[in-house]
Amino acid sequence: MNRRGVSYGLGVLAACLFLAISTLGAEGGSSPDPAVSMLFKWIHFVVVVALAYWVFGKLLPPVFRRRADLISEAIDKATAAKADAEQRLKEAAEKMGNLEREVAAFRVQAQRDAEAEMERLRGATQLDLEKIRIAAKAEIEAAERAARIELKELAAKLAVDGAESLVAKQMTPAVQEAMINSFVQSLQGRPN
Repeated sequence: MNRRGVSYGLGVLAACLFLAISTLGAEGGSSPDPAVSMLFKWIHFVVVVALAYWVFGKLLPPVFRRRADLISEAIDKATAAKADAEQRLKEAAEKMGNLEREVAAFRVQAQRDAEAEMERLRGATQLDLEKIRIAAKAEIEAAERAARIELKELAAKLAVDGAESLVAKQMTPAVQEAMINSFVQSLQGRPN
């Protein structure tokens, strides 16, 4: 039997009992027989219980169902939020683990880069030192050549000055005349 039929039957029973009680009350009040009075009390009790059952069975279940659905939805949302939070926590923990590994990898890469840069700088420094050494050697050789030329010029000048002063000391009028005569004789012996 379905709920609707039960509810309908209980409603009809309640209406009949209500009519019976109201007719009894209209006839004159209280019954002289205590058994009848007790019967009416039980009928009244059954009517009240049936009415309460009908109210609680008909009206309150949708309210309770709606409230249960709301609670169920809230539980579902809370479960989904908890699962989402746990997933985020797991992802954050993984990221933290990955972050530590990435930092370690960055440190290793930075160390390698620093070592490579040091080697590059050492190579560049060696190259610069070699260029400076070659340039210094070229400058020294140029300065040496310039000093030799200057020294030769100075030696030639001193030699000329020394020869000039020696010639001036040794050149007497008699020596001059002998030189001129020797020069003239050498010219005379030549054909023109």
